[in-house]
Amino acid sequence: MARSSGVGSMPGTDFAESARIALGEADIPFLPELPDRGPHAAMIGRALGLITDLGADLQPDGWRIGVGQGIDQRRARSLLVQDLDVVEELSEGHDGALKVQVAGPLTLAATVEHPRGDKVLADHGARRELTEAFVIGLRDHVADLTRRFPRADLIVQIDEPSSRAVLDGMVRTASGFRTHRSLDAPEADALLRPVADAVTAAGAIPVVHMCAADVPVALLRGAGFAGISFDLSLARPDDAWAEAFQDAVDLWIGAVPSATPERAPAAGQVGERIARFFGALGYEPESFADRLIVTPACGVAGASAAWARGALALARATAREFSTPQVD
Repeated sequence: MARSSGVGSMPGTDFAESARIALGEADIPFLPELPDRGPHAAMIGRALGLITDLGADLQPDGWRIGVGQGIDQRRARSLLVQDLDVVEELSEGHDGALKVQVAGPLTLAATVEHPRGDKVLADHGARRELTEAFVIGLRDHVADLTRRFPRADLIVQIDEPSSRAVLDGMVRTASGFRTHRSLDAPEADALLRPVADAVTAAGAIPVVHMCAADVPVALLRGAGFAGISFDLSLARPDDAWAEAFQDAVDLWIGAVPSATPERAPAAGQVGERIARFFGALGYEPESFADRLIVTPACGVAGASAAWARGALALARATAREFSTPQVD
């Protein structure tokens, strides 16, 4: 049976309310991220909050590592613990899939600065050091999740919104006048593979999310991710997708608008778009429905509170469209 979930980010600052929505409206509940609460609760801050072996702090230009553990990193870690306490209480021994999200190594390298003030991306040693520290922190995070949710099937979504810019050499230098050189596939794999391997070794399922055009499907599949979450409107149904799906990589299809629409589509309309995509890959609904996860196209932090809930409800209703083998 097809299922639904959310990408991760939600609007507003009321975490408990967002958690109730994420637990109640999605077939695969998820730990919400509320970037409106500030950088400590946003994607990069949360990822750096997992790291204990490498100090980080928030500088005027953004997050920087190698400056000693500062109050901002401790605050990010404390906020995550508080959020997990809330979800643990609200979920009441949740039995089934449960998803958490964390920024991935390519996005961290493109966003975080090293002590000399440029992006970690520019320094091979700094990239490796940050990834190694992140992997250790991620293992500890999954171990904590396993303790908190012992009956859950844990899914760890690695968010990579900057990965396309990294691969295409589009990340600006500190001066803004140049761009950092692109990472080739082996260099990117060296950062992604340890993360996917760590999640798998810890007993969770690694999924990667990119809401960008030209998702590097072969790279992500080769790095060991069990699922790819993507924006359907930006995806081209080519052989790479078909090969990944055939190789047991599940597709988390972002088919529901993440921004508040003037007029929401019907579940049947969203389902038709999904069926056309799979049809172009050579699959009929009966052959993909049990592995389909429907989500919004991206995070809904910029949407209205009403649509944040409505998008999850529409994703669930769309998944139900595939409970029978025919989608016209």
